[in-house]
Amino acid sequence: MDQVTFYNGNVMPKLGFGTYRIEDDTKCKEAVQHAIEVGYRSIDTAMVYENEQAVGEGIRAGLESTGLTRSDLFITSKLWLDDYGSDNVEAAYETSLKKLGLDYLDLYLMHWPGTDEALMVDTWRGMEALYRDNKVKNIGVSNFNVSHLEALFAQVSIKPVINQIEFHPYFLQKELNMYLDVQNILMESWSPLLNGDLLQDATVQSIADKVDRSPAQVIIRWNLQHDVVVIPKSQTPARIEENINVFDFELTEDQMATLDQLNEDKRTGPDPDHYHRSIK
Repeated sequence: MDQVTFYNGNVMPKLGFGTYRIEDDTKCKEAVQHAIEVGYRSIDTAMVYENEQAVGEGIRAGLESTGLTRSDLFITSKLWLDDYGSDNVEAAYETSLKKLGLDYLDLYLMHWPGTDEALMVDTWRGMEALYRDNKVKNIGVSNFNVSHLEALFAQVSIKPVINQIEFHPYFLQKELNMYLDVQNILMESWSPLLNGDLLQDATVQSIADKVDRSPAQVIIRWNLQHDVVVIPKSQTPARIEENINVFDFELTEDQMATLDQLNEDKRTGPDPDHYHRSIK
């Protein structure tokens, strides 16, 4: 498994397993267990997904069936907006750990910037405290634009190691990508297959036919060759296996450029500048 290195020297698998919208506990446990058994070493979840307990059960089952140990895995979860504020971060983190049945996370992310800059900065200070106290291995953000990051950097001392964002051939986020590169912050793609919509794209299908791979494998490979961490999700065992089988082929420069040209600079998810949703 290829890995990426954070600016702090820690490493993360370049390909992981996403669990967004795997809401059935049994299916979630089975999917996570199977993912570990076929080679995934990075698992991504979040408090708001409401599946941390099932993910934890899948992790334990996968470790038992493979003989791996906790240190062989890289586990990510995320702090939700309802728990923002430096005084709330540690309790929310401990709740996620309890649900997952883990002693620590490898990566903890602020899920969205929110619309209150002062609250965003204060929350990040709570994240910094977790990191300084060695309760979490790495801290990062999700869905932060350049303006959010600049506001953060002006007032805090520890930068995020990664930013998990919407990124796919229809939405390249070039400005943000370049900014993260300059700041030495890695980029991670959520929902890289656009919930399957990208698999129907004629251009993607054409390239898949030429390289004798599935459309999903082409998109995952495209992410990897852009040096983007990618976390495809599936509940189907065969597709879970297919999605990790992407390290024995490469797309040509022309094929990469062809996929890049699909860019429409158009989001399919919420705009981080305006998104603030409570689950309560």
